[in-house]
Amino acid sequence: MKNQLSGLLAAILLLSSNVSAQQITVEITNLTNGIYFTPLLISAHNSQSHLFQVGQPASPNLQAMAEGGDISGLNSDLQAIGAMVGANPAEGLLAPGKKTAVSADFNITESFSKLSIVAMMLPTNDGFIGLDAQNIPTEAGVYTYFLNGYDAGTEANNEIVNGGGKPGALGIPADPGAHAGTGGMGITTTISNRMIHIHPNNIGDMDASGGKSDLDSRVHRWLNPVAKVVLTIQ
Repeated sequence: MKNQLSGLLAAILLLSSNVSAQQITVEITNLTNGIYFTPLLISAHNSQSHLFQVGQPASPNLQAMAEGGDISGLNSDLQAIGAMVGANPAEGLLAPGKKTAVSADFNITESFSKLSIVAMMLPTNDGFIGLDAQNIPTEAGVYTYFLNGYDAGTEANNEIVNGGGKPGALGIPADPGAHAGTGGMGITTTISNRMIHIHPNNIGDMDASGGKSDLDSRVHRWLNPVAKVVLTIQ
């Protein structure tokens, strides 16, 4: 289902009336077996801006998204620079195997030359899917990208589902698929890499009422890529 791009600035609405504008559709598919994506944030923005950068520390707003699925801070950052923003096109969680899309009409210029996408992965401590400032092609066509799962480097991957999610509160907010156990001792309380990096994956175990992890290793592990993006330009 395609939802219209939301949260656009008044200037964007003027652009949409331009007969030379191109129709841009971004479709995202969850490729995982048992991981859900929290509300997605999709943006077309200038070449100087980034929602995140691998090898760099996470911003406070990126941390809030990666640990608790809160995209409001990043949304505000994008609005402040006049970016196009599509927030929560799936109207909630994007389940494994499901897809969602946003579309808009605009001119691909320096102000709207890059495509970025983020969403938290549940259940993880601070894992997220990400596309960082991908060039938007200027020619009509269908372009496909595959997204990895990243670790924000802001929280230890203890794999304990305890309703956490606020920055600085150790733990996983929830397991939307209801496969997690309880009573885990915790995988770790330390952070080995405090920069944004490829997520080391959930470890999990098969003990539903104890063990080290609350996560189920048969359900909550994954291999990259975790998401597929199809960009259609007409």
